[in-house]
Amino acid sequence: MTIFSKIIQGEIPSYKIAESEKFFAFLDIFPLQKGHVLVVPKIEVDKVFDVPDTFLNELMQFAKPIAKAIEESFPCNRVSMVTIGLEVPHAHVHLIPINAASDINFDNPKLKLTSEEFLAIQNLITSKL
Repeated sequence: MTIFSKIIQGEIPSYKIAESEKFFAFLDIFPLQKGHVLVVPKIEVDKVFDVPDTFLNELMQFAKPIAKAIEESFPCNRVSMVTIGLEVPHAHVHLIPINAASDINFDNPKLKLTSEEFLAIQNLITSKL
């Protein structure tokens, strides 16, 4: 079982942003930017392009209002959707507010936020959904 499955099942705490029958979205605890959200299917599939087609289509529909809420919550030029998938063998996409391409460089240092900051970000984004 992946760490994302444990988060989805509530075995590991998370800062949940949204949930549906097929997807779960939560704050990345090692964010590149404030408002960095992970969207994962509830099925365990390693690579995003191995996820069933119906899930891929619905992933965009599930992620869209979250991206809009992030964009409303943080000053940015846009919300980028990035798929890397090397760190956890469970398909997922990153929604990251950006102003420049360098904002999504995963080699950049990650932000170190307090639980209070994560809660404030969670509340801000979810209030816009």
